Amino acid sequence: MNSKNICIYEFQVHKKPETTDFADGTDDKQSVVAVMLTRKEIELREDRELAPYAMKSQNSKGRKYPEAEHLYRSVYQRDRDRIIHSTAFRRLEYKTQVFVNHEGDYYRTRLTHTMEVSQIARSIARVLNLNEDLAEAIALAHDLGHTPFGHSGEDALKKLMKDYGGFEHNLHGLRVVDILEKKYPEFPGLNLSWELKESIVKHTSPYNSHTSQEYNDTKQPLLEAQIVDKADSIAYDNHDLDDSLKAGIITDSDLQSVELWQETQKIVKQKYAALEHDILIAQTIKTLINVEVTDLIETTMSRIQREGIKTVDDVRNYPDPLISFSPVLSEQKKKLQAFLFKNVYQHYRVARMSDKAKRFIEELFMAFVKNPKQLPLDYQKWIEKTGLYQGVCDYIAGMTDRFAQDEYKKLFYPYERV
Repeated sequence: MNSKNICIYEFQVHKKPETTDFADGTDDKQSVVAVMLTRKEIELREDRELAPYAMKSQNSKGRKYPEAEHLYRSVYQRDRDRIIHSTAFRRLEYKTQVFVNHEGDYYRTRLTHTMEVSQIARSIARVLNLNEDLAEAIALAHDLGHTPFGHSGEDALKKLMKDYGGFEHNLHGLRVVDILEKKYPEFPGLNLSWELKESIVKHTSPYNSHTSQEYNDTKQPLLEAQIVDKADSIAYDNHDLDDSLKAGIITDSDLQSVELWQETQKIVKQKYAALEHDILIAQTIKTLINVEVTDLIETTMSRIQREGIKTVDDVRNYPDPLISFSPVLSEQKKKLQAFLFKNVYQHYRVARMSDKAKRFIEELFMAFVKNPKQLPLDYQKWIEKTGLYQGVCDYIAGMTDRFAQDEYKKLFYPYERV
């Protein structure tokens, strides 16, 4: 079949003539058109239906290593699928969000966080008429460069790599998809689209910043990438609240001092006269997500219209990100995040987990640097290509929490099998 053709098959289903007498049990005459969507048809549909400032698949800068286009998937759908099938994506299941994996099965991991970000990003992109496939792919990729033990692990590697090229999880995420994933005989990495890789590098949160001249450092990210930044923030607010309440680190009474929580819970109580405590918390978090998403959509749409944004170039050349919350909600979110920082991230239980994680990473790193013969054979070969410190960093950054703990036992517990 020629990939340049648009495959459309039409068929008619004929029933009895139209009638207004419904007593006889007949339906109206139906005409059904079955459409098999090829990539070309998907691109035409995007061009026809998406907003003019959305990133269209057909306008992609393409991939570093040329490949034939897929017959039935757009470039960003293909990116998404490659990410989902990557080793780094699967490892997110056992990488810490806030609470380390062995603390309990309920708490979010990097994988469940990623899924929540993806769901929120898709919803926002759909309403704003942007490229939902691209937003989803960016969301699924945004944490691929994370270390074991969350930001504690990253802090440890930053310190250890300070004189050897540094470490930043976005740039390491780019390294993962460009070099470290090994799935294809024709090229290293996943050979993702230019736009997807730029979005990984430019992902911003309170924990990171980017510096990369290769990916238009002075230009704003695509709207689809900006959506993921905000979806990440919304997910953080809400799942950190949920997990911390479940862990008993904070209580609903503590949160009554937080304006955004108090106002949101008031909405829930007005809707439901009486709720069990757990359902009240669940409904408050559900409503808070809705409040944040709704504010973001309405503020952003108003801003795009007010600023006369017409093209992707308008988005890139605008002095600030266009996807934003209202000033009122932004201020409320800052107060909520300040509460979380003081009462959750600095809680003694979290501090103990954090310091323990840093010791794991630091001691593993120094043991492998001191004697790289303790590394698996493929990583011994890898350090010959990339250098000792970078090779050890790549090995440790790719670990799950559980694997890092097991490696620690094998290296330092005298009776543990190696």
